[in-house]
Amino acid sequence: MKSLSFSSRDLICGLLFIFVGLFFAIQAYGLELGTAFRMGPGYFPLVLAGILVLLGIIVLIQGTQIEHEPMGPIAWRGLLFILPAPILFGLTVRGLGFVPSLFLTGLLAAFASTKMRPGPALLLVGGLTLFSVIVFSYALGLPFRRFGPWLGQ
Repeated sequence: MKSLSFSSRDLICGLLFIFVGLFFAIQAYGLELGTAFRMGPGYFPLVLAGILVLLGIIVLIQGTQIEHEPMGPIAWRGLLFILPAPILFGLTVRGLGFVPSLFLTGLLAAFASTKMRPGPALLLVGGLTLFSVIVFSYALGLPFRRFGPWLGQ
């Protein structure tokens, strides 16, 4: 008979998913749930929290069955560039407008990789910004300011 052994990586991830899911499920119960056809403000967060708990349980079960290699070092550079990017976008989109905010956000996130150089980063972010303006502004017709009041527009 095999002895039960947990992958520490899966144990940590599974428990984190379960605790976060339970936290948001408890928070969702404070809101009106409604029904599947007339959803209240707490319905969707409760469903997502339930899915997160289910995924945590699946990760825990898989952690007992598959032998994994040990967890490597934390990619601090990626965390320091990726996590503030949406915050930067949220703080600047009303003042700078969609185009400059998206460009700055993409530029910040592009340097999460140590392999990214300034030239390719500018081309990548320029293409991303152009594509986003075409899709969201022209194709979908979303009403937002492309350039904001901070730029004198």
